[in-house]
Amino acid sequence: MGGMTHTHRLDLDDATVRSWDAVVLSSDPEQGIVLDRSAFYPGGGGQPPDEGVLLWGGVRTRIAGTRKGDVVYLIPVEGDPVPSAGTAVRGALDDERRTALMRTHSGLHVLTGVVFRDFGALVTGGGMEPLTARMDFDLAEVPADFKDRVAAAVNAEIAADRPIQVSVLPRDEAFAIPDIIRTATNLLPPDIETVRIVDIVGLDTQADGGTHVASTAMVGRVEVVKMENKGRGFRRLRVRIV
Repeated sequence: MGGMTHTHRLDLDDATVRSWDAVVLSSDPEQGIVLDRSAFYPGGGGQPPDEGVLLWGGVRTRIAGTRKGDVVYLIPVEGDPVPSAGTAVRGALDDERRTALMRTHSGLHVLTGVVFRDFGALVTGGGMEPLTARMDFDLAEVPADFKDRVAAAVNAEIAADRPIQVSVLPRDEAFAIPDIIRTATNLLPPDIETVRIVDIVGLDTQADGGTHVASTAMVGRVEVVKMENKGRGFRRLRVRIV
């Protein structure tokens, strides 16, 4: 792996990319495959990694997930052939999975924006799978109709078709934006020089590294399936995207 350069993250450039050409920088069945260019989201911020395939020389290598280190390692399905360093490949994502995760992640940003705006609550945890998710909030007290009120407000914001814009700002400029961190604990590394910002125009602006749809209307509809009291004032909302 000596002399290996970093993978250019196409997923951060354009979340709509589903297939692309690349060259293998390094390859190991256990450590993973490193490409010079990749649209595989490696996971983080509650969003799971992408899955997909690499096509090369009439061969298909299935990618079951990723591992983040100094570069992005693509993890092949056990037993699949692995291309050697220098091989030209065609990468392709599982479009249904990625699109579902983008809709889910954007829907969660609408949810956190509504709960922060209407109830002043920060996020204490969360996680997602395609079209289903949970989000935990620091909320000591909630009204009896909290779940229904949140669902109605979230879907009103989705129907408003608000643009979702992504930008990268210098650290100082990003942290000058009020309430840019929506988690109770700031999870950004202290030495980070730039911050990726996801802005649901007119509703929510926060630091985030995931992939998103272009507007709230593309989320679909959010169903708040259940609210749970997790103790110490923490409330968990379980949601489904339909």
